Amino acid sequence: MLSFLFIAKKRKRTLEETVALIQKGDTKLLNELIHSYKPFIAKTVSAVCKRYIHESDDEFSIGLIAFNEAIQKYSPEKGNSMLSFAEILVKRRVIDYIRNQTKNKSFSLYIGSEQEEEDTPRTSIEDDASIENYKKKNEEEVLKEEIIQFQQVLKKFGLTFQDLVENSPKHADARKNAMFVAKTLVEDEELKVLLLEKKRLPIKHLEKKVQVSRKTIERNRKYIIAISIILLGDYLYLKDYIKGVLET
Repeated sequence: MLSFLFIAKKRKRTLEETVALIQKGDTKLLNELIHSYKPFIAKTVSAVCKRYIHESDDEFSIGLIAFNEAIQKYSPEKGNSMLSFAEILVKRRVIDYIRNQTKNKSFSLYIGSEQEEEDTPRTSIEDDASIENYKKKNEEEVLKEEIIQFQQVLKKFGLTFQDLVENSPKHADARKNAMFVAKTLVEDEELKVLLLEKKRLPIKHLEKKVQVSRKTIERNRKYIIAISIILLGDYLYLKDYIKGVLET
């Protein structure tokens, strides 16, 4: 009887460990996980729609599909927790769905009014403006969440936003060069592994891959790490910024 007191309590499996098992083919576990996270999905979708979402709503179905997509695509190497990754992905998919629905609705209203020969150009413009404002507001919320997640990952590398402000290259060309260095790093499997495992920039290995001096790499070390984290992670809007700079 006394030996029972000394039996080690079985450790509860983490969400990330459960997802890893599902990715290996455990479909039963997949169904169980999705079912248990339905309240989370409903809450996340409701936050986007600004109203209570029931399981019978189309938006909930979109969220359910997005959550399943998050399970299949999640990778701990990207730095985010599974739940934060799923939240961002669900919100993105629901925003895309609403955007498509409102565009179709606006088009139908315009055509229908035109057939009735009513004077409706102003209504159509107002409808478009409403859609655009709604889309902008939701995209701003997703961007805000991306930044929060990015900040959490930066901490794992011993970095803060203040570090980036103080250490970002001052000139546009210098920033662009640093981004190219980061792009080279994430596209090289060996360099990527070194960065993620050691949580520091593999300068010695990196300088052999780029046409940038060691001194320049060291000077922009924190900025290069930050850009690498964005490129490796699921940061839709932050990546768009980098893409815009690299294409100019």
